[in-house]
Amino acid sequence: MYGPLNITPDRLAAEAQTLQRKLAAGLQTLREVGDTSYGATPRQAVYSDGKLTLYRFVGERAPTAKVPLLIVYALVNRPYMVDLQHDRSLVKGLLARGEDVYIIDWGYPDLSDRWNTLEDYIERFIGGCVDHLRESHGLDAINLLGICQGGAFSLCYAALHPDKVKNLVTMVTPVDFHTPDNMLSHWTREIDVDLFVDTLGNVPADLMNWCYLTLKPYRLFMQKYVGMVDILDDVGELENFLRMERWIFDSPDQAGEAFRQFIKDFYQRNGLVNGGVEIGGREVSLKNLRMPVLNIYAEQDHLVPPDASRALRGLAGTKDYTEVSFKGGHIGIYVSGRAQREVPTAIHDWLAQRA
Repeated sequence: MYGPLNITPDRLAAEAQTLQRKLAAGLQTLREVGDTSYGATPRQAVYSDGKLTLYRFVGERAPTAKVPLLIVYALVNRPYMVDLQHDRSLVKGLLARGEDVYIIDWGYPDLSDRWNTLEDYIERFIGGCVDHLRESHGLDAINLLGICQGGAFSLCYAALHPDKVKNLVTMVTPVDFHTPDNMLSHWTREIDVDLFVDTLGNVPADLMNWCYLTLKPYRLFMQKYVGMVDILDDVGELENFLRMERWIFDSPDQAGEAFRQFIKDFYQRNGLVNGGVEIGGREVSLKNLRMPVLNIYAEQDHLVPPDASRALRGLAGTKDYTEVSFKGGHIGIYVSGRAQREVPTAIHDWLAQRA
């Protein structure tokens, strides 16, 4: 009588009353919302180079791992996603299991960084952090954890310097940039990136964010804000929502020259698969990845589809290759409840077996 959704006058009235109550409660809740600052874990700056800062996380107890773990995050977002809040922190989970965790904070590029190249980011910045940790810990090699674009950078660094990386972990890392379901790749393959960078210089963060949001326009422009009404009477949930929003829109600009190279070599030429990626005049070959490799991907990832990550299996030169999938999306693999239980344990146990 009322259609397949059974929308009756009584149900509509109840929905309207609930909405009115939520909106009224929201006026008070918004007054009670506290600081939505990020970071669950104390950290100490131990090394810097230009705008880059290398931090060491300080856990509640001393680390038991003998080899430090360096996290390399992407350039396009701030790295505090891995330590967002007390109950959503990959870093906290790793520290609780005894890992000695460091992270690279790239900072915010400005016009002085316009000509930074991939060689700067991979050889100078990542290389400088790796060498600092090798020297400070008295080790020949350290453990490397690369995330998303930072995973692609870590693959390049480890392939060029396999003697300096004891174990390599990649998370939601694109390797094959030409899989059929890679929407971002389809968008960028035909772009005139030379004209793009020559016109803009550094690539504005707002433009990058707009591109990512339009990959899922209904979900990211409308649905999540409509859904926010349901949590307007819950201070804790609203703070969580606003903290995530802050992370999404706290994005750095992209250094123009490095952006040009990354789009050409990775998205357009698919250089990790086809060859041709050169860093400092040396070609990157994933066959040089002779260290143990743990490759972690998210099964519902719309930015880095599973097939884009799984391609590493057939390209890496190591005989010790492990592949692990987790339910969730590109961000959920760090912050979901399931991720808090499973991901730090998987990484720690894998590293411990190779200690």
